[in-house]
Amino acid sequence: MANLIKLRKGLDINLKGKAAAEVVAVKEPGFYALVPDDFTGVTPKVVVKEQEYVMAGGPLFIDKNHPEVKFVSPVSGVVTSVERGARRKVMSITVEAAAEQDYEEFGKKDVAKMDAAAVKELLLASGMFAFIKQRPYDVIADPTIAPKAIFVSSFDSNPLAPEFEFALKGEEANFQAGLDALAKIAKTYLSISVNQKAAALTQAKNVTVTVFDGPHPAGNVGVQINHISPINKGETVWTIDAQAVIFIGRLLNTGRVDLTRMVAVTGSEVKKPAYCKLKVGACLTNVFAGNVNKEKELRYISGNVLTGKQITANGFLGAFHSQVTVIPEGSDVHEMLGWIMPRFNQFSTSRSYFSWLMGKKEYTLDARVKGGERHMIMSNEYDKVLPMDIMPEYLIKAIIAGDIDRMEQLGIYEVAPEDFALCEFVCSSKMELQRIVREGLDMLRREMC
Repeated sequence: MANLIKLRKGLDINLKGKAAAEVVAVKEPGFYALVPDDFTGVTPKVVVKEQEYVMAGGPLFIDKNHPEVKFVSPVSGVVTSVERGARRKVMSITVEAAAEQDYEEFGKKDVAKMDAAAVKELLLASGMFAFIKQRPYDVIADPTIAPKAIFVSSFDSNPLAPEFEFALKGEEANFQAGLDALAKIAKTYLSISVNQKAAALTQAKNVTVTVFDGPHPAGNVGVQINHISPINKGETVWTIDAQAVIFIGRLLNTGRVDLTRMVAVTGSEVKKPAYCKLKVGACLTNVFAGNVNKEKELRYISGNVLTGKQITANGFLGAFHSQVTVIPEGSDVHEMLGWIMPRFNQFSTSRSYFSWLMGKKEYTLDARVKGGERHMIMSNEYDKVLPMDIMPEYLIKAIIAGDIDRMEQLGIYEVAPEDFALCEFVCSSKMELQRIVREGLDMLRREMC
């Protein structure tokens, strides 16, 4: 029987607009874009030109520091634009999909006959390596460093998060093939939820299965690493999204790159929350068209409300996102006496509102911060929602002070910005904790590398 880990700290935010367990057909988007900023830690070098034809699985850009790490096109077609910003920074590369799709052929593989070097070579050549992150630093993995372990989280506990078991239906063989390939490189840990019953998860082969039970952030891979095999200085682990494991399995079983995700369309302002199948980088215009309430200002998010990226209604799906969310912006709301009014329809982690009497009510929250930033960190406020063996308040203070030695002592090697998303949500000082942690990790990486 798999090891069970029970978490008590955390917080589930029950929002309105969870996706129904059905797949809705969406008109195929004509354009796809890769955004280098989605791949943290990469210095992009574009290897295509505008109006050049690329194959599905063909490289669009590479990492200057590790040219063997490729970032490939999800579709075949013509490169319509290479958008650049200040100092010629690459902002995005857009491809217009061709009517007939052409694929780079990598050949079907029998993973049982492959060794670690062959698996890594295939992942690098096909662009699949771009979906593997490493800790420390929470950046795209360095292919020259051997990891002590690889961690896969098969469930997401974020608000309105998609159910991986639903995405797994029909993909069981590909998922297992992906796990088999990762297990060739290093010991692989698969974390599942106590509510997941699919045999492909509970009886997965060649991996160590661990069951987690508890509120969010139980689904965060950083929390799982902290409880299974904490990272010490000098150690490196890899993490990969469960749907990206399916990408690897498809590559092995078909010889082609297929970056199709099951994406949950969620949020209180979505008329029909459901699932749809989209490739990485897909234009979301057709997903939102006619399916959102237009009576108010809206916030469109690629990802979830805690860690997602704000986009426009014509934006593109993030490379690591299996969810899009639409909530009210809140800019048109003007309340008399503001937060001091007693109310039943607003969520609060304290008992400032009477909504705590309402049980498991679904809430419609907007994007307002509801307060100004104050540089004062409340004692134990973060600790109540972060089930990791670190002291989050002191780590944040060390990052703000730029004290690298103290940051190391307080466990910065184990964390990623997403681990502090819930702390940021409950922070009464309204501090941008995810940005602070990202800056701390970047500072440490510059010093150590």
